[in-house]
Amino acid sequence: MAVHFDHRLNTDDAGINIDIGWLKNSPILAVLSYSEDRGGTVSLFNEEGEKLQHKPIAHSSHPSSYAWHPTRKIIAVGWETGEITLWNEQDKELIEAAHLHRSEVTVMRWSSSGSRLLSADNSGVIIGWKSDSKGRLGQDPYQHHIQEPVTKIISKPAPPPDPGMDISSLARAAVSGDESALDMFNWKRGGKNKIASSPFGPQESLSFFVGGASGGVYFMSESGRCIQCFSVDTPIKELLFYEEKNVLVTITENLMLTQHAVFGEGDTKEILKVKMSGRSDKPMFIWAGKGVLATATGESMVRMWDLDQDDNYILTLEGHSGYDSGNEAIMCLAYNSGTGVLAGGTNMGNVALWKYTPPAAGRKIDGDEKWRLQAPATVEGPVRQIEWSHSKGFMAVNTIANVYVLCEQVMIYSYKDQTAVVQYGPGALSLEIFSAGTHHDVKTEIQVKGICTTKDALAVWNGKRVIVYDFAPDKSMVKAAGTFATEAMIIALYEQNVYTIEQNKVQVRTFQGTVKQLMTFAEPEGHPVSLDVCGTYLVVATDVGIIRVYDLSRREAKPHSNPKNLADVIPGFGAVVSAKVNCAGNRVSIQAVTSEGKPDHRMYFWDVELDTVQYFNFETGRGEQDDYPAPGGTQEAADDEDTNDAERGKTQAAKDIAGRYPVSQHWDPAEPKLFVCEAWNLIRSTADLSQNYKPSLTKIVDEGPVEVMVISLFCTPENGILIQDSFPLPPSLSSLMGVEVPYYIFTKKSESNVEELEQHSGPGITSGSSLQPKLVARKIMRDFVGLESSDKGTRDAMMNFSFYLAVGNMDEAFKAIKLIKSESVWENMAKMCVKSRRLDVASVCLGNMGHARGAKALREAAKEPELDARVAVLAMQLGLYEDAERLLRNCKRYDLLNEFYQNQGQWQKALETAEMYDRIHLRTTFYSYARHLEEQGDPLAAIPNYEKSETHKFEVPRMLADDPEQLEEYVSRTTDKTLHRWWAQYMESTGDMETAIQFYETAQDFFSLVRVYCYCSNMEKASSICNETGDKAACYYLARQYENQDQIKEAIHFFQRAQAYGSAIRLCKEHGFEDQLLNSALMGRPEDMMEAARHYETKQGFQDKAVMLYHKAGNYSKALDLAFTTKQFGALQLISSDLDERADPELLQRCADFFLENGQFDKAVDLLAIGKKFWEAVKICMDQTVEITEDLSEKLTPDKDFDPDPMARLKILEAIAEVCMHQGAYHLATKKFTQAGNKIKAMKALLKSGDTEKIMFFAGVSRQREIYVMAANYLQSLDWRKDPEVMKNIIAFYTKGRALDALASFYDACAQVEIDEYQNYDKALGALGEAYKCMSKAKMDDSMLQEERLGAIKHKMALIKRFVMARRSYQENSEEAIKQCQVLLEEQDLDSAVRIGDIYGFMIEHYASKDRWKAAHAHLEELQSRMPGIHLGYYVNSKTIEAIFQALALPMDRSYGTKSQDRGFTGGFRVGGGDGEGDEEHGEFIEEEVIEDNV
Repeated sequence: MAVHFDHRLNTDDAGINIDIGWLKNSPILAVLSYSEDRGGTVSLFNEEGEKLQHKPIAHSSHPSSYAWHPTRKIIAVGWETGEITLWNEQDKELIEAAHLHRSEVTVMRWSSSGSRLLSADNSGVIIGWKSDSKGRLGQDPYQHHIQEPVTKIISKPAPPPDPGMDISSLARAAVSGDESALDMFNWKRGGKNKIASSPFGPQESLSFFVGGASGGVYFMSESGRCIQCFSVDTPIKELLFYEEKNVLVTITENLMLTQHAVFGEGDTKEILKVKMSGRSDKPMFIWAGKGVLATATGESMVRMWDLDQDDNYILTLEGHSGYDSGNEAIMCLAYNSGTGVLAGGTNMGNVALWKYTPPAAGRKIDGDEKWRLQAPATVEGPVRQIEWSHSKGFMAVNTIANVYVLCEQVMIYSYKDQTAVVQYGPGALSLEIFSAGTHHDVKTEIQVKGICTTKDALAVWNGKRVIVYDFAPDKSMVKAAGTFATEAMIIALYEQNVYTIEQNKVQVRTFQGTVKQLMTFAEPEGHPVSLDVCGTYLVVATDVGIIRVYDLSRREAKPHSNPKNLADVIPGFGAVVSAKVNCAGNRVSIQAVTSEGKPDHRMYFWDVELDTVQYFNFETGRGEQDDYPAPGGTQEAADDEDTNDAERGKTQAAKDIAGRYPVSQHWDPAEPKLFVCEAWNLIRSTADLSQNYKPSLTKIVDEGPVEVMVISLFCTPENGILIQDSFPLPPSLSSLMGVEVPYYIFTKKSESNVEELEQHSGPGITSGSSLQPKLVARKIMRDFVGLESSDKGTRDAMMNFSFYLAVGNMDEAFKAIKLIKSESVWENMAKMCVKSRRLDVASVCLGNMGHARGAKALREAAKEPELDARVAVLAMQLGLYEDAERLLRNCKRYDLLNEFYQNQGQWQKALETAEMYDRIHLRTTFYSYARHLEEQGDPLAAIPNYEKSETHKFEVPRMLADDPEQLEEYVSRTTDKTLHRWWAQYMESTGDMETAIQFYETAQDFFSLVRVYCYCSNMEKASSICNETGDKAACYYLARQYENQDQIKEAIHFFQRAQAYGSAIRLCKEHGFEDQLLNSALMGRPEDMMEAARHYETKQGFQDKAVMLYHKAGNYSKALDLAFTTKQFGALQLISSDLDERADPELLQRCADFFLENGQFDKAVDLLAIGKKFWEAVKICMDQTVEITEDLSEKLTPDKDFDPDPMARLKILEAIAEVCMHQGAYHLATKKFTQAGNKIKAMKALLKSGDTEKIMFFAGVSRQREIYVMAANYLQSLDWRKDPEVMKNIIAFYTKGRALDALASFYDACAQVEIDEYQNYDKALGALGEAYKCMSKAKMDDSMLQEERLGAIKHKMALIKRFVMARRSYQENSEEAIKQCQVLLEEQDLDSAVRIGDIYGFMIEHYASKDRWKAAHAHLEELQSRMPGIHLGYYVNSKTIEAIFQALALPMDRSYGTKSQDRGFTGGFRVGGGDGEGDEEHGEFIEEEVIEDNV
C-alpha cells in the first residue's frame, strides 16, 4: 500500500505549461511555460517542488523544444523564432547560440555523451552543433535542408562494448603480468598533449535518425552526412529504436507501423508493416519494457504489443474502484523501467498505474495478467503529460494549468499495545485502539514520513519536525502534546520519553523536545541506524553492527548488557537493517545485509544473557541447529531419510518456507520466545526455480511459490530456533504490523473491503473497527481459533502446547493442556496437527473430541505410504478441505485428489485432475459423473459422460429404457454400430423388419441383413449383399440356404466366398463337380487338399491332380510314391526341390538315385547332402565334376554332433576342401581346411589363390610359425621393393616365425636392391648389418654353413664399408679417398659387394672435377675393358663423359651412352654418392622394427 505525496509547482499562474522534462542524473525538473504578459519562460525545480534560483531563461516567443544534456546539468531550449538558448546549472551560465535557424525549432537531441547537439526547425533545416563541456556550441556546425518540417529525432545507440575490453578482466591480467593488458592501460597522448579517449566504457553515438512531416526518414552519420533511408505515406508521429534487435520502429499519424532492420551507415530493410488499432487523434507511443510497445489513443485502455512474442493485449481501468472506466480516457503515457510501472494520465485527473509482475517459472500467462492495476494518484485537471524522473522514482504531471511532482511512498504504520496507526494520505492517519474499540482520524499539518505509537501517545515526523499526540485515559480523544524541530528520521516512544537518533548519538527528549539524556557512540562504533522498544527495554543498533540494550524501567536508561559487535561473529556481515528486542530483554533479533549489499537470508538472534548469536536461514527454512549440509548428498537426500512423522513434518515445514529472505520482524509484547516476520521470495532465474522448487503445504503446486509469507518462530537457548507456523500473506492484506497473542495485526490494501477480507483471509480475520477507513485487520493465530475471548491461562496453556509440539516433547505438550476440557480446544489442536503433520497427536485429539468417524478414517489411512496422504485424510475429517487438497497435490496422490473432488461435488476439478494426472481413472471419473447427473435427473448431460467413459452401449439404453422415443432418437443420432445393431435386433424382435433392416445396414451387420432377407425370401437381395461385401458369415449362411434349396452351384459359390472350402469340396464330391473341386481344394486348408487328393487318387486319369494336391498339402512322401508309381517325372523334380532335412531319408535316397540315373548329378548331390550322405555326395562331386558352391559346401558340412567320432567330421571337411582345391575354389578350400583345423593346408590353398590381403590377414590370425614363414616367402615373390608395407610384413612374419636365416637372406637381398637400384651403400651397409645380426642368432642345423654365410656377409660388409668411408673422406682428403678406391679395385670378389662401375665412376668424377682429363679418360677405358658391353652412362654422368672427350678432342663413341641413360646423377656427382641423404624418395628401408624384433 502506497501514497503519493504531491507538490504543486509555483509556475506562472496566468500562463500555460507547454512541456516538462527531468534531468537524467539529477532530480531537476524543467518546466516550459508561456503567458501573454511574460512570454516564454523555462523554470527549474527540485524534487520537493521548490524553484531553483537561476538567471531568467526567457524570450518573448513560445519555447518550442528543449533537450537536457545526457551527463551534465545543461539544458538547451529552442524558441519559436529559431533562436537556441543554453543554461548551465552547474556554472550558472546562460549561453546564446548562433542564430542560424530562421523558423521555429521543432525538435532537439543530444548525442549519447553530449558532445553533439542536433537541432531542426519547421522549414526542414537540420544543424549539427559541436559542444564543449560547458555547453557552448561551436561556430562551424554542419547544416542540411531536407525540404520538409522535422517532427522527430532519435539517436542511434552506440554498438555494444567489446568484451575483450572489459576493464576488470584487463586489470586482473595486468596484475598477473600480461604485457598486452598493461599496454591497454598505457593510454597515449594525442596531439597538443590532449589525452586520447579511453578504450574502455561505452562509446558515444554521434548518428541520428530524423523523421519528417511528409513521411521521410533520414540518417545523419557521425561525419554529418545526411541520407534518406525510406519514406512513408503520412507524417511521422514517432520514431523508436529497438536496440536488442537493431530495428527502427516508425509510426505515422494514421497509425501505420513499420519495422526496418538497420545495417551499417543508415542502410535499412523493411521487415514488417502493419496497421495499428485505435483512434488517430493525438496518439502516444512509448516503450514499456523490452520489446513491448504501449499505445494511448484517447480511449479508456492502453494497447500493448509485445514485439518479441508477437502478442497483442490491452490494459483497462477495470478492477479498481478509483477509476471510472466508462468515462475516463487515457491521454498520455510514461514508463519507469526501474520499477516496472506504467503510468497513464486520464482526462479526469487520475494517473493510472500498472505494475509489471513477471510470471513465475514455467508458467505461461496472458500478457494482460502480467500487469496489475494500482490505486490511482490524483491531481486537479486533465493530465496531458507525465514524465518519470530517472532517479528516486519521482513523477512529474502536467495538466497545462499546473505541474505537480508526485513522490510515491509506501504507507507507514506502527503497532504497539493494541494500538495501530496507519497512514492513508500524505498527512492523514487512521488510529485504531482495539482495547477501547475506538477509531480516530488524525490530520497533521506535515507530510508524514514516520510514525511511532504506544498505548498512550503517538509521534509523527517528516525529517524536519516531530509532533507528539497524547491519548485521553479513556482513549476517546487525541490531542497534541508537544512539537519540536529535529532532522531525526528514526524515533521511538516509551512512556513520556521520545528517543531520537541525531548525528552520532541517541537523544532522550520530552514531548516538548527537551533533551533529558544523551547516549553517545564513539566513532569506531558507527552511527545508530535502528531503535526499538519492547516492554521496558530499548535496543540500539549501529551501521557497523554494534548492538546495545538499555533498561528503561528506571528514571534514566541504563545499559542492560555489554555491547555486542556483530561483525566479529557473523561472516560476510555488511550492515544492520533493523534490530528488535523481546519483552524480557534477553533476546535481540537482527536483520542485516551482506558485505555485497544484498539482503541476508538469515535472521540473527543475539542471546543477551549467554552472549551467543544464532540464526535462522530462510533460504533453507532451517534453524542453525539443523542448517547443515547432508552427509554424502543433498539436503533432499537427507529429507528422504527421515524416519518418523515428526521429523518429516519438520522437513516439510522447512520446505514450505525455503527460498526466502526476511523483510520485517516483530516480537510478541508478552511472550518472550514468540517471534514473527514477513519473508519474501528470493529472486531467482527460471532455470533455478524449475530445478529447485519443491511443493509446499501452503500453496498449490501449479501456481509456484507465493511472494510473501508470514512465519512465526519459537526462539529458545535450549532448543534453538523452531518453526511455529507459516502461511501466505492473504491477497487482501498489505503487510504485517505486529503480533499480540492471539492475533496477527496487518494493514489492509486500500481497495479491499470486509467481504473481500473474509473471502480471501478466512474466518480468523476481523476488522479493527466498524468505522472507515478500514486499514487494519487482525488474523487469529492458528493455535487460537475459537479461543479469541479465552482467559490468559488458557492462552498460556495453548502457547506452551504449541511450543512443546514444535520441540517434539509430547509429554510436556499434553501436560500443558491436561486441564483443558473444551471440545473446541481439542478440535483446534487437531487442526494444528494438520500443519505440523503429527498424526500421533491428532489421534489423541480426535479421541478427546469423541470424533469416532475421524479416528476410524485415520486408522484406515495408515496403509497409505505417503505422510501427506495420511494427513490429508485427517484434514478432510476436520473440514480443512483446502489443506487436504494441497496436501494431496504435494504428495502427487492424484487418485485420492480425484476422489476427494468427486466427494466434494467439484466434478470439473475432478475431471481436470483425472485428465492431466490420473488418466488411469479418467473413464471411471466420467462414469461417476454421469451417474451423478443421472441421479440429479439430467439424463441428457449424463449421456456424453457415459460416452466418454465408454459405457454408453449399456448404460444409455438402461437409462432411457422407460422412454423409447428418446432412446430411438439417441440411437439414430449416434454413430455407434453396436447400438445400431442392438436396436435393429430389438426392432426385429418386435417384427418391424423394415426398421431392423435399416439399422442393420447402418451398423453394417451384413450377416443379420442376409439372415433377415432370407427370412423374407428375398434371396436376390441377400446374394447381392454377399457378392458386394464378401462377408464370410453372411456368405456361409446364404450358401446353406441355397444348399437347402438344392441350388448346388450357388451354394458352392458362396461356400467359396465364405472360405468354407470343406463344405464346397463336400458338395463337389457329392455332385461330381470335378473342376470346382480342384479350385476349392487349392484355396482350402491342407486338410481340404488331402481330402480332394484322396478323391482324385481313386479316379483314373486324375492322379496328376492327386500328386499336385499331396505336394501342396505338404505330404511329400505320398506325393513321391504316387509320382513314382505313375511315373510322373516332371512332378518328381518339382517335389524334390521342396525336400529338406525333415524328409524321410529313404525318400531322399530314392530321389537321389533317380537323379543319378538321369544324369542330374547336382540335384543328386543336393539331396544326398540333405540326407547327410556326405561321403557319397563328395565322391560324386569329385567324379562327376559337380561344382561346389558356397551354398552346397555348407550343406555338405556336417553338424558338430554329426558323428560321435569328431575325426569323421574333420575328414569330410578335408575331403570337401580337396575337391575345392581340385576345382580351383581356393578360398572355399581355405575355409574348409580351416574348419577342419588344418591351417597349413588352408594356407597353401590361400597361397594358390594369390589374394595377398587375405594371406596377410590369415597369417596374422593363425599365429603359427610355419604359416608365418609361408606367408613371408609368398610376399617375397611379390614386388616388395615398391611397397614398404609388404616389406614390413615380410620382416614381421619372418621374425614371428623365428626364420632368422631366411630373414638374413631377405636383408641381404634388400642390401643388393639398395646397391643395384639406388646406389645407396649406406643403407645397404645397414641392411647387411641386420642380416649379420639375424644370421648370428639363427639356429641352423648345419653350423658350418651358418659360419660360412656369416663370413660371406662380414666380408661383404667390410668391402662396402671401405667404399663408404672413401666417399665420406673425400671432402677432407680427396687424394687419399682416390687411393683407397684404387686399392679397393685390386680386391678379389669385389663385384659381389661393391659394383666396380660405381668405384670407377667415383674416380672419373674426381679426375674430371680436377681437370685431369687424361686420367679420367684412362679410367674410362679401364672401366670399359673390365666391364665390356656396358653403357657407361649407368655409372658416369654423360655430361662428364662429353666434357672428357671434348677436353681431349677425341671423337665420342655411342657405347659411352647418352643423357637418357643417366641414372642417379645431378650436377657432376651421383645422388647417393655421399652418406645416402636425399635418397629417401626411392623407398625406405625399415631398420628400427627389425632391430627391435631381434634384440
